Amino acid sequence: MDNTRAYRITGMVQGVGFRYFTRNQARSLELSGWVCNRGDGSVEVHVRGDNQTLDKFEGVLREGPESSHVDEIKRLKDTTIPDAKTFEIRFG
Repeated sequence: MDNTRAYRITGMVQGVGFRYFTRNQARSLELSGWVCNRGDGSVEVHVRGDNQTLDKFEGVLREGPESSHVDEIKRLKDTTIPDAKTFEIRFG
């Protein structure tokens, strides 16, 4: 059974390839959803998959790419995402 999760990630996560890293990791784990930069300097992620894979993905997000520094990952209450077939980067 698929579940959804949403995260707000803060730290040095913009301008360092974090969205591309997130998309590539999600796709390698066969997760669907999206990632985007927020105006406050954070990154938001909405993702769908089974709990075990989502837990693994969350651990990957905590590490981030080498050029990033994650201060905090906060789970958001709103985890509504459309039925996506893949994981994408959203702009704007």
